[in-house]
Amino acid sequence: NNPKNQHIVWLDVVRLIAMFTVVCCHCTDPFNFYPGTAPNIGEIKLWGAIYGAVLRPCVPLFVMITGALLLPVRGDASTFYKKRIPRVFYPFLIWSVLYNLFPWITGLLGLNPQIILDFFPYAGEEVMQQSFSVSLEYILMIPFNFSILAVHMWYIYLLIGLYLYLPVFSAWVEKASERAKLMFLLAWGVTLLLPYYYQFVSNYLWGTCSWNSFGMLYAFAGFYLLLGHYLKNLEWSLKKTLAIGIPMFAAGYAVTFLGFRHITALPEYTDEMLELFFTYCSLNVVMMTIPVFMLAKKVKVNSERMKKALANLTVCGFGIYMIHYFFTGPSVVLMRAIDMPIGLQIPVAAILAFAVSWGLVWLIYRAGKVAKYIVG
Repeated sequence: NNPKNQHIVWLDVVRLIAMFTVVCCHCTDPFNFYPGTAPNIGEIKLWGAIYGAVLRPCVPLFVMITGALLLPVRGDASTFYKKRIPRVFYPFLIWSVLYNLFPWITGLLGLNPQIILDFFPYAGEEVMQQSFSVSLEYILMIPFNFSILAVHMWYIYLLIGLYLYLPVFSAWVEKASERAKLMFLLAWGVTLLLPYYYQFVSNYLWGTCSWNSFGMLYAFAGFYLLLGHYLKNLEWSLKKTLAIGIPMFAAGYAVTFLGFRHITALPEYTDEMLELFFTYCSLNVVMMTIPVFMLAKKVKVNSERMKKALANLTVCGFGIYMIHYFFTGPSVVLMRAIDMPIGLQIPVAAILAFAVSWGLVWLIYRAGKVAKYIVG
């Protein structure tokens, strides 16, 4: 969609931020979902919340990059589908199978089942059996949903859905005025408050009921795509970006962090309550995401070496997302083993997991054209 076919370096910067923060976010899982007890469990949970809250823009940034780059879609829809979906589908299928086979493989190697928790903090008693039948059951469920061993694959189902929807939505984007796009985003902004309405007020709103889950603003939900497209063309000075962005981010972070700590302090809470203030389609997370995106636009990259590295990340980014979850848990285990200060364990573990993942994907790409089926 860039008429001069120029590489947009600042979007590469956004991608770097998104990639690293998503790896860092998954390094918080061994903290927020610590298996068992520890003398310093309170400190572990605190740092998990501190980092977990500040990293929430990670996934929205990915979707915004997609909107900024692909809206409006040019050319025939079938051509778009043929180009985009296979490069997502095949790596997704391959790595989903590998993640689900992991417990069984550890059993074949004679490893202690406890190692599974080091890799996958969410894992339950079922995967601790190291059984092929359990792994096979998870694999057979791939067409329907992700498993407890491949929790980060939830985003790929979303991404494929976005690709399927993009050509349809694009027709409106191409013709809509900037004011019409802004009105659409304002309607979307109202939906960002709905998670809290459903939790604290009522399960039903604007026509939803036991026989209808599609309420009045249902079609406006989740539009980071349009936000990325809109903000790509919105220019603010650095002074204005900082003046608006810093208070906006701080307010969003305060709600995210304090809300999460409130929920985790309750005697009992559901999974939905635990994720309530971390929900990506919530006002507080959008308030954190917009400043990050706008500040990234102000980054100037003059080094040719850095530009090449960022361009390489563009190529390797999807593969990094596919494989990084194999390394986040062990990286945290290593940080604990070497007595890294607890406040530094998450970011340093993320740097290690990110670097290893990037290096492995780069090596896979050196294998030639087959790499696109493995790492996208």
